[in-house]
Amino acid sequence: MSSRPVSLLRVAPAVFLPTLIFEIGMGALIPMIALSGRGLGASVGMAGLVLALLGVGQILGDVPAGALAARVGDRRAMLIAAGIAIVTLLGCALADTLWQLAIGVAATGATNAVFILARQAYLTEVVPERLRARALSTLGGMTRVGAFAGPFIGAAVVHGRPVRDIYWLALACAIVAGLVVLLVPDVAGPATAHGPRRDPVSVRSVVVRHRRVFLTLGLAVLLVASVRATRQTVLPLWADHLGLSPSTTSVVFGLAGLVDTMTFYPSGKVMDSAGRLWIAIPSMLVLGATQAVLPLTHGLVTLAVVAMLMGFGNGIGSGLLMTLGADASPPRTRSQFLGVWRLCSDSGTAAGPLVVSAAAGLGSLAAGIETMGVVGVLAAIALLRWVPRYSPFATTGTRTRRATPSVEEPVG
Repeated sequence: MSSRPVSLLRVAPAVFLPTLIFEIGMGALIPMIALSGRGLGASVGMAGLVLALLGVGQILGDVPAGALAARVGDRRAMLIAAGIAIVTLLGCALADTLWQLAIGVAATGATNAVFILARQAYLTEVVPERLRARALSTLGGMTRVGAFAGPFIGAAVVHGRPVRDIYWLALACAIVAGLVVLLVPDVAGPATAHGPRRDPVSVRSVVVRHRRVFLTLGLAVLLVASVRATRQTVLPLWADHLGLSPSTTSVVFGLAGLVDTMTFYPSGKVMDSAGRLWIAIPSMLVLGATQAVLPLTHGLVTLAVVAMLMGFGNGIGSGLLMTLGADASPPRTRSQFLGVWRLCSDSGTAAGPLVVSAAAGLGSLAAGIETMGVVGVLAAIALLRWVPRYSPFATTGTRTRRATPSVEEPVG
C-alpha cells in the first residue's frame, strides 16, 4: 500500500469521478424510461412498471454484487458492471418490444448495484476512519449530483429527437466510467481493490453470523431509506393535488434537489468530528416533520418552503447509511456484508413509495404522507437505540472511548 496518506483528493479520480459519470447516465434515464415504454405501445401502468424494474433490478443485484466483489475484487467488479451496463443499455436502445426493454432496464439496475457497492467497499478499506463519513458522504453526493444533473443533460440530448436516444447517452456514460476505472489507478493496492479476498465466504454464512445487526440496525436502515425515497413520490403527487402545473412542479422539485446536493460534504464532516447520531437523528426528524406538515400546505410558496426543508433533511443524511454499514461491517467479509446491507436499504427505498401509493389508492393521499412522517420519527428512535451498539463512532463519547469498532460482535 502506498506510504502517502490517503486523502479525499487522492481518491477522487479513481472513485468519485467514475461514480459521477455513471450516475449522470442513470439520472438521465429515470425520467425517460416510462416515456420510452409508452413509445413501444405500453399503457401508463405498464410504462410505470418498466420504470419500477430499474429499482427491482438494483434490489436483486445487491447480494450478488457483494458476492462478486468479494470473489474478484472491487475494481474488477466495477469493470464487469460497466461492461454489462454497456450491453444492457445497447439492448434498451435497440429494443423493439416492451419485454426487451423491461429486461434491459432490470439488468441495468443490477449493474448500478455492483458499481456503487464496489466503490463503497473500496473507500471503507483505504480511507482512514477519521475521514470515513466525509468520503462516503461525498460518494453519496456524487449519486445525488448525477440524479440532479442527469435529467437536464438528458433533456438536452432528446430535445427534438427520439426518446430512446437517452439510452445512447447512458451507454456513453457507462463507457467513459469504465475507461476511467480501467485507466486511473487506485491510490492504494489492497487485495480488496485489485483482486479476490482470501477464502471467500458465502453470503448465507455472513447473514447468519450477523443476523442481530440486520434484524436491528438493518431494520432502522430500512425505515430510513423508506422515508427518504417517499419524498420523491409525495412532492409531485401533492403538487398535482394542489393543481400546480407540471412545469411548476419541476421547478419545486429542482429547488429541493439543489438544496439536497449542497449539503453532503458538511454532513460528512459533522459525522466524522461529532459522531454519526448528530446527523442521523436531525435528518430523520426533519424528513419526518416535513412529510407530516406537507398536507397542510395549500399553495406554491408553502409547498416550495417545505420541499426545500425536505431537501435539506435528506441532504444532510448523504452517505449516512453507507457510513453506518462501513462502521458495522467485518473486514474479512465486508463486501458480502455490504451487499446484504444495501438490500435492507434498497428494500426500504422500494417500500416507502408503495405505502403512499396504497393510501392514495384507498382515497387518502394525505394519510399516506402523514404515515411516512410517523415512520421518520420511528426511524430516528431506532437509530438512537441501535447505532451506539454497532458503531463506535455514534457520538463523540464513543469515539473517545474506543477507536476501532468490533467487527464480529456489537459494540457496547
